[in-house]
Amino acid sequence: MATAETKKTKYDRQLRIWGEQGQSALENANICLLNCGPTGSEALKNLVLGGIGSITVVDGSKVEIHDLGNNFLLDEDSLGKSKAKCVCSFLQELNDAVKAKFVEEVPDNLIEKSPSFFSEFTLVIATQLTETSIVKLDKICREANIMLVVARSYGLTGMVRISMKEHTVIESKPDHFLDDLRLHNPWPELVEFAKTSDLSMVDPVMHKHTPYIVVLINLAEKWAKGHGGCLPSSRQEKKDFKDLIKAHMLNIDEENYKEALEASFKVSVPRGISSELSQIINDSAIEVDSRSSDFWVLVAALKEFIENDGNGEPPLEGSIPDMTSSTESYVILQKIYQAKAESDCLVMERRVKSILKRIGRDPDAISRAYIKNFCKNARKLAICRYRNIEDEFSSPCIPELQKCLNDEDYSYAVGFYILLRAVDRFAANHNRFPGIFDGGLNEEISRLKPIAIGILSELGLNGPTLSEDLITEMCRFGASELHAVAAFIGGVASQEAIKLVTKQFVPLKGTFMFNGIDQKSQVLIL
Repeated sequence: MATAETKKTKYDRQLRIWGEQGQSALENANICLLNCGPTGSEALKNLVLGGIGSITVVDGSKVEIHDLGNNFLLDEDSLGKSKAKCVCSFLQELNDAVKAKFVEEVPDNLIEKSPSFFSEFTLVIATQLTETSIVKLDKICREANIMLVVARSYGLTGMVRISMKEHTVIESKPDHFLDDLRLHNPWPELVEFAKTSDLSMVDPVMHKHTPYIVVLINLAEKWAKGHGGCLPSSRQEKKDFKDLIKAHMLNIDEENYKEALEASFKVSVPRGISSELSQIINDSAIEVDSRSSDFWVLVAALKEFIENDGNGEPPLEGSIPDMTSSTESYVILQKIYQAKAESDCLVMERRVKSILKRIGRDPDAISRAYIKNFCKNARKLAICRYRNIEDEFSSPCIPELQKCLNDEDYSYAVGFYILLRAVDRFAANHNRFPGIFDGGLNEEISRLKPIAIGILSELGLNGPTLSEDLITEMCRFGASELHAVAAFIGGVASQEAIKLVTKQFVPLKGTFMFNGIDQKSQVLIL
């Protein structure tokens, strides 16, 4: 009990964001970091402070003098020592509840010679790897169903890319989403309760404490009777419906009627499900079998529910927002919504058990808590599927690439994307990155430019050209990891790792590019 209380106090703020279920997922996760320069160290620092279960730091280099200028997890005593060991030690000090270990090995060697090394991890964060190694690592992680986050900072630019076959999200937690009040399609118990309130009452206290949900249901019914059973849909009809609400006000200061006016558009919400949810319930993956994930079993049950039990709607969420109301009316209303949500959940549970039995799995294999959480978030489900990195590199979406190159807002982002690939080829040819040693800048530019143009030509993009300024800057960067940029890229990588591990919020769907010159961030879906 004491441990649970300590944990609650320690992680109080983040528990408010992703809850105990999310925190538990973090504490059971095993993360591997490849290369612990400033980008990797910053990413892992954020995860360690968040209470990740286990970490393994892989780096074969020793700490050099330049490392002290951009990595806060190293000090002068670290000079000449194993970088992986020193970073691991400092990370352990930040949170002693995290199990931390290190491996003194060059990540490229592990990728090449020991692919099975990665099989024990939940997620791999690969930082500062070249194109060849990233492609190989991606194949290894996909075969083992391990989540991969690729991060890289390079001078004033950086990128983050997620790679895995499929990621499903139940708790997507969108910033803005319409309350599930069903004012456009109320069920009998809700209608019955609404009818107990007489909107023509003259008692001012009762009148201004009638919940706006009740006001709207009654007035929507009144409107429908005078309009052939239809709810307001056109702009003029919506305006007229608002006038109807105003006509029932006794005083201009009635907050409940002001709330009804603000929420009047909810009456006009079309019945049925969103196009996004329709796409999910019609995905080929709902043809479930014994190998299907719990998520897809639930989606199959959801489709059955919508078609047979929900009158074209998903299960009710069961919560209502704060509103001006008498305590008694609000509590009754709350119970009506909760009872309907519970009833829908029971129907879903029966359908889930039936499907599990049909595919040869234990009917109780999926917990009621999981089903209940799914029902609560059924309208907000999300699926992310990622192309493998080799396919993106060899055959990106050419129209999108062409559009970005010609778009002033995106040209720098896609320019850096191409140039990050170009510097890797430069390094493969010259055994160093451009600008990494003192020398003539013009000579470096003349070497990098044809490589970048060559990549564009390979992709069939002979028309667009890269900015000369960008090519110059890329040579001036000299493959440096500036701490400010590394901290930002590491922060984005750790944020995406948390989304993936907790299965909450929707992760990046493309390649995140940071342009530190203009302070812009963009996502390229190629």
